[in-house]
Amino acid sequence: MTSRTALVATLVAALMLTACGRRGDPLTPHESAVKQAKENEQPAPEKPENNRPFILDGLLQ
Repeated sequence: MTSRTALVATLVAALMLTACGRRGDPLTPHESAVKQAKENEQPAPEKPENNRPFILDGLLQ
């Protein structure tokens, strides 16, 4: 492989990997559990009472 081919292959791989992931807002663990329970036709779990703030919560909101 020439260096040019290796560069093009690396760029194509990088572009393909940036398209991976889920579209939409991130879900909290409780929201995810409720969504999964609804899909599996199971009762939804109760929301936790003590919701302590975490240092990275600002990234999710």
